[in-house]
Amino acid sequence: MTLYEYPFNERVRAYLRLEFLFDRLLFLVRGDDMREHQIAVSTLFDVLDVLERTDVKGAILQDLERQRAALAPLRDHPGVAQDVLQGMLGDMERVVGVLTAQGKIGQALRENEWLTSLRGRLSVTGGATQMDMPSFYAWQHKPTEVRRADLARWIDSLMGLCEGLALALRMLRENGAKSQAVAEQGAYQQMLGGKQHQLLRVWVDPAQGVFPEISANKYMIWIRYATQDGELKPQPVARDVPFSMSLCSV
Repeated sequence: MTLYEYPFNERVRAYLRLEFLFDRLLFLVRGDDMREHQIAVSTLFDVLDVLERTDVKGAILQDLERQRAALAPLRDHPGVAQDVLQGMLGDMERVVGVLTAQGKIGQALRENEWLTSLRGRLSVTGGATQMDMPSFYAWQHKPTEVRRADLARWIDSLMGLCEGLALALRMLRENGAKSQAVAEQGAYQQMLGGKQHQLLRVWVDPAQGVFPEISANKYMIWIRYATQDGELKPQPVARDVPFSMSLCSV
């Protein structure tokens, strides 16, 4: 099944964007080719851009503290798997401690003069060529192990946030019940009556050859399924589409 996720607010939208960027960054760092590492550096700057627009650290700390306060009373509660609960609470306490001890996330990267100059060049289309940034070109030609070590050092200050983000999203996603639904003639609506949700998750069988176009707020969910023509232009479908969905909130 192909999973699509839709955030109900800007906080969760920022979470999902960062999760996407961290996944790409950590994948590219493991590569060998200098071009993979160039994209990794560019992705690192994308992470910084998101962090400068949103107080993600503060939002994650609030979410984890709220969840920890809700779970703590379940200690010694009958019917609760205590090993799982203790493991989750331990992870939360550790991540909260790491994030609390850190200052502004990514500040060391912003204070690195070479990275700052490179960030400006990479913001220009084709601005990282050897004629524009010969020092970056020289770095790209260093041994793979040296480039990986530099990338690991730059990313290290972000890993506490990465772990906290993964934990916050895991708890949000797990706090929703999966249900089956059918989009009649390709369209589906559900009234929410003002109930607050943070994330909508939709699973679709790829064999159906469709994808959902989603709009949602605290009052209603609207999903319209579409397919793609030979030029990949979305085209609405006019047949029933079975799918699964989950509304998540914390």
